[in-house]
Amino acid sequence: MVILSDSEINRLISELKTIPSGLRPLARPIERNQHQRKDFEITGASGSSFMLAIRQSMLNPFDFSAILGYRVPGLNTIFRLRRYNGKHRHTNTIEKQAINDFHIHTATERYQVLGGMKEDSFAEVTDRYQTLDTAVQCLLEDCGFSSPIGESPLFAGKIQ
Repeated sequence: MVILSDSEINRLISELKTIPSGLRPLARPIERNQHQRKDFEITGASGSSFMLAIRQSMLNPFDFSAILGYRVPGLNTIFRLRRYNGKHRHTNTIEKQAINDFHIHTATERYQVLGGMKEDSFAEVTDRYQTLDTAVQCLLEDCGFSSPIGESPLFAGKIQ
């Protein structure tokens, strides 16, 4: 198990990344367990390896996630840096705070150190998005992505 400090988490989130081709519009998602999903491998400007994962329920359009993960060198694991979730119930265990709205998860050192919890268990309510498309836009804006030349910086496609 690896524990990343809050400063290392912030550095990885901010590392310059290029929006992967095929993200807009989302090319050929895979259907599995009544969800559509698509993963993208990304190399950051400093050489870090990332994964962008897009997930959406085929039954409930508010059940979605846009995830930025970091591939920890030497380990076969993805460390979730940020997760932009749809509307459902979530509880921040340390703060004893319940959420039942759209929310953004962020990895924190304190949740890692607590043990027995996911690194990105802390979440904050947001009103910046209400759909998967706009959640992906927020992730791109917040997490160091720059557009390829000639492309709009905003996600313009739909997963369905």
